[in-house]
Order: sequence, then structure tokens, then C-alpha cells
Amino acid sequence: MNTLSRRSLIALFGTGLALAAIRPALALGVTDYTPEVLAAAKASGKPFLLDFYATWCSTCKAQERVIEGLVSENPAYAGVTIIRVDWDKEERGDLVKSLSIPRRSTLVVLEGEAELGRIVAGTGKAEIAALMDLAL
Repeated sequence: MNTLSRRSLIALFGTGLALAAIRPALALGVTDYTPEVLAAAKASGKPFLLDFYATWCSTCKAQERVIEGLVSENPAYAGVTIIRVDWDKEERGDLVKSLSIPRRSTLVVLEGEAELGRIVAGTGKAEIAALMDLAL
């Protein structure tokens, strides 16, 4: 019988943890922000969600869990374009300034240049669902 060495077992476990860590973003269909991605979303004529996110932010993680739950309950939400803006890179950037984003954990729905709604640091299921509804 073939047995796994301790090193192989640890490597497999580590790979599983890494995949589990990226699974939520993949399941949500999140796209990382670039000016080109934003321009394409604006030009599409469809509403989209900007997620001002930091990997170390517990409120951001809570928002992500709520959005994941909403997507699993209502597959229509899976069609919402979500653009994740890395707060650590963009905090002082033009996008943050132009939209007057006060902090990470801000969710904004835009259609073209028009802002349809926003939540700042909110994690309630009903309020995030209402915001996501604007992006359908």
C-alpha cells in the first residue's frame, strides 16, 4: 500500500487551504479593478458593483460572505458584475477621489457614470440585497 509522507500530506493540506481561500472570489465572479476594466463596465450600459476591499478588513470579509450567501440563494445575483478595488493600492487614487469613497468596505452600484446606490461599512443582508437588486 502506498502511503503519503508527512511532507506530501502537509503540501496537500496547504494547497487545499489556498484553494479554499480563493474560492469565494471565483464563485462570485469578481474582477480586479483596472482603469480599463472600469471603462468597459461603464461602456456596457449595464449596472455593476464596485467593491472597495482590503484583504485584512473584517467588514469587507463580512460583506463578501453576505454577497456569497445572496448569490447561493438567488442565482440572478451571480450575473452581477463585481469589480474589486484593492483599497491598499487605490486609497489615494483617482477613482476613490472621484467617487468620494470614505473608506474600505464601501460598495457602490454604478450604471455608466451614474451612481445608483452605495453602502459604507454595512453588512446587513437586507441592505446588501437591496443594493445588489439595483445591479440586476
